[in-house]
Amino acid sequence: MSHQDQRAHDRQACPAAAADDFPLGAHLVTERHGYEHHGIYVGEGKVIHYAGFAHSLHPAPVEESSLERFAAGHGISVKRAPCAKYVGMEAVRRARSRLGENEYRLLTNNCEHFCSWCLFGESRSEQVEACLSHPRIAVHAVINMLKTFLETEWKGRQPGLRIA
Repeated sequence: MSHQDQRAHDRQACPAAAADDFPLGAHLVTERHGYEHHGIYVGEGKVIHYAGFAHSLHPAPVEESSLERFAAGHGISVKRAPCAKYVGMEAVRRARSRLGENEYRLLTNNCEHFCSWCLFGESRSEQVEACLSHPRIAVHAVINMLKTFLETEWKGRQPGLRIA
């Protein structure tokens, strides 16, 4: 099974409107253009995630957002984590403990690293590992991230636009 097929297999698609169906501490994933954004569901329609460059030219801290803002118009799926060391309220507690942290690093401390740490106690990103293993994937991902960023920032479609 290819890496991409395995990632798809490890997810369960959920309509964004079914927020009450997400279990506490669920690892949520939303597809973007060429990459995925990750967060931890903390209840009441809220997600804690590393916002990164989603809203600004400068990396944003770990924040709590609505599902709608987290998804940014894309679908949401739950990434299965059957061997997670921390689940439910403990995963939520871990996510909350890093609220406001502003140490985003694309290759070493991004939204996927954050979720992995919340659930398994170790920072890891399958996306980064795939990009480092396959430079063509990395170039494609960077181009798509820039495209998404420019669409968001320069067309003003994202609320809370902050250009410094």
